Amino acid sequence: MTALLALATSLLWGLADFGGGLLARRFPSLTVVVVSQSIAVGVLGAVVVATGGWSEAGPRLWFAVAAGLVGPVAILCFYEALARGPMGVVSPLTTTSVFVPVSVGLALGERPHPLQIAGIAVAVTGVVLAGGPQLRGASVERRTILFTLVGALGFGTCVALIAEASTTLTGLFLALFVQRLTNVVIGGTALHVSMRRGAPVLPRGGFPWRALPALTFVGLADVAANGTYSVAAQHGPVTVAAVLASLYPVVTALAAHGFLGERLRGVQAAGAGLALMGTLLLAAG
Repeated sequence: MTALLALATSLLWGLADFGGGLLARRFPSLTVVVVSQSIAVGVLGAVVVATGGWSEAGPRLWFAVAAGLVGPVAILCFYEALARGPMGVVSPLTTTSVFVPVSVGLALGERPHPLQIAGIAVAVTGVVLAGGPQLRGASVERRTILFTLVGALGFGTCVALIAEASTTLTGLFLALFVQRLTNVVIGGTALHVSMRRGAPVLPRGGFPWRALPALTFVGLADVAANGTYSVAAQHGPVTVAAVLASLYPVVTALAAHGFLGERLRGVQAAGAGLALMGTLLLAAG
């Protein structure tokens, strides 16, 4: 059951990343974030009411608020990276977000396993190679790599903060609701400011109603992935759940290859693979 749920998490996160990246190529990234997260807020609000999650409210929710402040920046940077560069490179690099919880553990006195040290070295090497240090052909833009790494830092920070925001499953739903609600407030404010400055926030034809199913899928897939991962981690070894759930970039890369026909240069594919391998070593350690 743990393995099945963790693999379902990878599938959901991978497809959500792929869908978000495609939408960010057609519409402003901030619009994609606000609309998809607004849908997630509605669903999580219903889950919190149904499970009685409000009883878990307490000072720990400030961690969820903090995660909500960081989240929009991370998602926006990630979608911008997906819109600018090959998904097969961007998505695996984002898994380096695991560096943040590892650093938190070190600060709290934990000592990394030798396997984790190897994972750090492998992942950093992958980050360098994914930039395309090759004499022939165009490399991935440095700005794309920067957006990806900022997004990874933000995602890792959110994971660490949410871990501190709850201790039960119902508390997790409430924490995720508060996080997403903060995301929408911050993202909506930024969208309003952007609109007041004359920046386009919608296509010329108005709100893209035809894209609403895709936006809904992105928002709900992300919420569902959080749910399946939480259940997987509670019903089995956390290490197994973390390793299998961290395979989501493979889903994104395969979707990009199958639907978009993306072709990666050898050094980029090797770098993306090393980044993913390093993350798996960190999780397994």
